[in-house]
Amino acid sequence: MTIEETSSLEVYLKARKEIVDEALGRYLPGEGTFPPVIFQSIRYSVFAGGKRIRPILCIAAAEAVGGLLEVVLPAACALELIHTYSLIHDDLPAMDNDEYRRGKLTNHRVFGEDIAILAGDALLTEAFHILSGKDLADRVPAARILTVINEISEAAGYFGMVGGQVLDVESEGKTVDLTALNHIHSRKTGAMIRAAVRGGAVLAGADERRLQVLSEYGSSLGLAFQIADDILDVEGDRELMGKETGVDSVRRKATFPALVGLEASKKKARELVERALEAIASFDGKADPLRWIAEFVVERKI
Repeated sequence: MTIEETSSLEVYLKARKEIVDEALGRYLPGEGTFPPVIFQSIRYSVFAGGKRIRPILCIAAAEAVGGLLEVVLPAACALELIHTYSLIHDDLPAMDNDEYRRGKLTNHRVFGEDIAILAGDALLTEAFHILSGKDLADRVPAARILTVINEISEAAGYFGMVGGQVLDVESEGKTVDLTALNHIHSRKTGAMIRAAVRGGAVLAGADERRLQVLSEYGSSLGLAFQIADDILDVEGDRELMGKETGVDSVRRKATFPALVGLEASKKKARELVERALEAIASFDGKADPLRWIAEFVVERKI
């Protein structure tokens, strides 16, 4: 990325993150709401400092096809709640047993495993409460909302993120081939990123041609994002990332660096980003944030 593009991306991400954070603050009950511990737990993880990439992709996709940020904002927030639920559950002792996330103790380390599980359950449920709520219904045709609910639920479920996590857990300590690894990553991370992009476009009324193009962008970006995560676990800065690195190797997880090596993984991530950029080459300047985010995925340090 050029210096100008990097600067533009930083401004865009900061502005959109602030809008998403403000909306999340409105959607989530305060910590004093009864019973307070669940709301304390929820807000602890939601406001732990995430980049908000999924909601921002939803917004950027909508803007790329002429949609308005405020129309898709509820769906963007719902996507972040689903993402946060998945992180809380991933960190549990029965899963990855992580102690830190984004530089803070993981949810179960602060609130206990029982409340962490319930906080994740509540976030997933609340996401669909928001998606089916008045804020979207007042501004978007019902058919579009139903399409987005259907796609996000599939991307989050056993044919998407949950299924990918199952395959990820079952592959620990085993040798998998590239086809199987692509299958794990495209479900575990790629499905929700693709759904975020498609969700914003659908709610904004994208035609079928543009929706197909954005689907190709989302699929390529989603896989590149997970490969970049694999790479960061090998050579990322622990202090910068706010969590332990090198854990994939210790747990003998199926990752691209473990299977094909670090340099080949970087090359693959770059190829996927180029494929994503090529998919939206016909879009005008309104799609520039999507282009910047694609570049950011393989250049990020966290």
